[in-house]
Amino acid sequence: MIRTRLTILSLLLLALPLLAVQPACAEELKYKRTIENYTMPDVTLVNQDGKRVKFKSLFNSKKPVVVDFIYGTCTTICPVLSAGYVNLQRKLGPNSGNVHLISISIDPENDTPKVMKEYLKRYRAQPGWDFFTGSRADIDKVMHAFDAYIPNKMYHYPLTLILDPKNGKWVRVFGLTSTSEFMNEYKKVGGI
Repeated sequence: MIRTRLTILSLLLLALPLLAVQPACAEELKYKRTIENYTMPDVTLVNQDGKRVKFKSLFNSKKPVVVDFIYGTCTTICPVLSAGYVNLQRKLGPNSGNVHLISISIDPENDTPKVMKEYLKRYRAQPGWDFFTGSRADIDKVMHAFDAYIPNKMYHYPLTLILDPKNGKWVRVFGLTSTSEFMNEYKKVGGI
């Protein structure tokens, strides 16, 4: 009787890791996509070249704009989001200038223009991908405007926002996407 219980317990313990892995492989776990309206705050941010830019002016173009929130020393979600930008630029090839990729620092105390420039260099960013920082107050305003505010950078989440220049609406992609899923979302807003 004791031996049977130990055998059952052993089998259950062996099965636990398999059960824990199962959800990550499950087909139903996808990103969440919604359509949103956002109002851009009137703040000035600084890009990787040290240039001051009116944030609102970044969205006055006829091409899609993609926004994410990252920081230079992140080792979790940020590299995955940045790889998505790299893959999008690579897939677009000579048409990569048809989209403006924007990364906004959630660690403005440490993400200086030098840090951001090195980050973009590490990812072999092509022209059209800019990394912005600013005062903590201005970064918080931007995060609140996109309903992306987090009080601690260690708890940020995978979020990508894509502006459809035709209607001014934003596609909010919550979760990590594959390269093809990201490309499909980009195409849905008229990206080519």
